[in-house]
Amino acid sequence: MSDLFRDVSPEDADLQPVIDGLFGEYAARYGDYFAKDAEIELTEWYLPPQGLFIVLERDGQIIATGAYKPLDEQTAEIKRIWTDKTLRQQGLAAKVVQELERRAVQAGYSQMYLTTGFRQPEAVRLYLSQGYTAQFDLARDPEEYSQPPFDGRLRFTKTLVREAFSKSA
Repeated sequence: MSDLFRDVSPEDADLQPVIDGLFGEYAARYGDYFAKDAEIELTEWYLPPQGLFIVLERDGQIIATGAYKPLDEQTAEIKRIWTDKTLRQQGLAAKVVQELERRAVQAGYSQMYLTTGFRQPEAVRLYLSQGYTAQFDLARDPEEYSQPPFDGRLRFTKTLVREAFSKSA
């Protein structure tokens, strides 16, 4: 049983059931809360050299995903972190985040940025455990961030240290 990363296009047919499931999970947690300002995304944002979409596979099956797209010249924005429901709490999402960071450094980025929703405490724990800095007050009830003047997104940043990745490459 070996896990392998593979680069994919966000339009890859094998990926569509996973993406549909991910958006289904968002809908179950948030209903149409984020519909008012839903992002329009372009496939090319997730293609090298500026972007990346990866899947983690085990025995030919997609077990986790992640992506980044450019936010600015120095910053990559992490998107689409997902792990198969039956395999959660095994560190797979952390592996995906680490691979995205490693690849972002190779692509010339020095900063990572991401948002997660106010009803995703497991995602907050993941990003904090990976060294991300919360750009919001962790002591507040996350539901408060769903009310004006907030937009429901919990923001995180992380500075990438090239040397940390060159040792592991």
